[in-house]
Amino acid sequence: MSGRFVRSSKYRHVFGRSTRKDQCYDNLRVSRNAWDTNLVKVNPRYLSVNWEAGGGGAFAVIPLEERGKLPEKIPLFRGHTAVVLDTDWNPFNDDLIASGSDDGRVLLWRVPENFTLRPDVDPDDIQDIAPVGKLSGHVLFNPAAENILATASGDFTVKVWDIEAGAPKFTLNLGDIVQSQSWSANGSLLVTTSRDKKLRLWDVRQERPAQETQGHSGAKNSRSVWLGERDRIATTGFSKMSDRQLALWDIRAPREPINGFKTLDSISGVCMPFWDDGTQCLYLAGRGDGNIRYFELENDKFEYLAEYKSSDPQRGVAFMPKRGVNAHENEVTRAFKTVNDSYIEPISFIVPRRAESFQDDIYPPTIGLTPAMGPADWIAGKEAIPPKISMASLYEGEGLKEVTGVQDKPTATMSAPEPSPAPKPVDSSVKKASEPTREPTPVAKPAPSMKEQGASMAAMVSKFADKEDEESEPAEESSFDEIPKPVEQLSRSTDSLSKEEPKTQPSPPKVATPVAERASPANTPAATTPTVPAGPTLTSTAAVAADAMQREVSSIKELIAEQTKTIALQAEQMQTLTAEIESLKAKLG
Repeated sequence: MSGRFVRSSKYRHVFGRSTRKDQCYDNLRVSRNAWDTNLVKVNPRYLSVNWEAGGGGAFAVIPLEERGKLPEKIPLFRGHTAVVLDTDWNPFNDDLIASGSDDGRVLLWRVPENFTLRPDVDPDDIQDIAPVGKLSGHVLFNPAAENILATASGDFTVKVWDIEAGAPKFTLNLGDIVQSQSWSANGSLLVTTSRDKKLRLWDVRQERPAQETQGHSGAKNSRSVWLGERDRIATTGFSKMSDRQLALWDIRAPREPINGFKTLDSISGVCMPFWDDGTQCLYLAGRGDGNIRYFELENDKFEYLAEYKSSDPQRGVAFMPKRGVNAHENEVTRAFKTVNDSYIEPISFIVPRRAESFQDDIYPPTIGLTPAMGPADWIAGKEAIPPKISMASLYEGEGLKEVTGVQDKPTATMSAPEPSPAPKPVDSSVKKASEPTREPTPVAKPAPSMKEQGASMAAMVSKFADKEDEESEPAEESSFDEIPKPVEQLSRSTDSLSKEEPKTQPSPPKVATPVAERASPANTPAATTPTVPAGPTLTSTAAVAADAMQREVSSIKELIAEQTKTIALQAEQMQTLTAEIESLKAKLG
């Protein structure tokens, strides 16, 4: 068969559109500090920029509507005694921002009302903005709980603060320099990468890692990002040969990345990852190059979409929250990149289609400004997703309109391992009943070898080959989604029937009766004196055997389905290994 199959995706032709120089933010003095940071952060109202300032540290806040060339002197947010390394906007308050500095402190700031960079005063009378609170470390706000802030500092720890109380509530000891951190969507878990090349998943309120594994093996910095409400994490880093890599991890089985480490290129700059939960796309912006490539996550695999290319290298990049994009132009996300440390250029990523009406398929509801809980509830152990707002209401100019309430924790919850004996295994039927919405992950345990799979399938098929032909009708009623009955119930039914074996009276046929009712002790033949109908009937013992056979046939079908998934996964791994071998051959000439 000739030709190629083209993967269907509404984001296949997304393109990045640059902005004219006069519509950028010009005449800036972006910090030249070499610390690995994004340098800029953005929300739908303001852009923050780490500033190159003498006599301590400072950063600038730029209202998004004040484009063009900025004045030589502007009001700065000044208060640190050393260079500002990082800033982060409060996700539920567009006027509140935290900044971390090389002096080891975190300062909290509130943007003044009607703030502008062009005040109607003499330039010599321009006043800098003072902080409203002081903490310590580098900063990341919790995405679900109000006023919960994680700070990573030079003492190799991450502290989690209640900024209302102004006191740290939890301390995570990493033992080495923290390179990146990212919260889960429900605010309960935190992922960190560090200089010791470890990837750690923290159950923050237990102050111990729930999972710990070896991350990227290269000596340069690695980054991590939580993939929205999924139980997946993406990391970027380097191999031992200094090739840039991308990896996808399952938080329930993070011993190895799903499908291994994917080699991107051999550029030396750190890749900054950004996740867009509305489109399920991952954007990778490289420090020191001008390109931004993007991928769509599908079937636990990052499918390459395209790459925005520019000859202007970037040192810092920030992405706009979804509620700040322009839906009238089908803009799915917007990036802000630094250029030559002198101006910031917005890059719009657009779906190429007519924008005559609201495109509901590319704008699902998104997180708004209402937190899921207060700091006291979060500290007490609550887990939830904040309410979501309708993008259609923003499109129609109706403001923020909530379409969902607070949602219970969709991200898989993990607990830090206690120093106690391993827990008893939970029965699979009980687990399915208590967690109906959680899907099994094919990489949660090592896949059996092809030899083992073939042996187990052959044994089960040969065991029931004859019985399957005799009792084909009950087997056809089952499906792949059928939940098998507990073993205890079957044993009780068998014991009850064994006592009644001397009474060999046939039982009446029950065509429409469920399997559980046929097998229960309350419905044994001893309870009634049936009339023998015309045609063949089953004895009570035969009914139990047919029931057991039906469950075993269902088990075979489920096993075949699981093994099909495993074979597909192994085929993908073989393709990945083949690609890596070809890449190595090409490098070796």
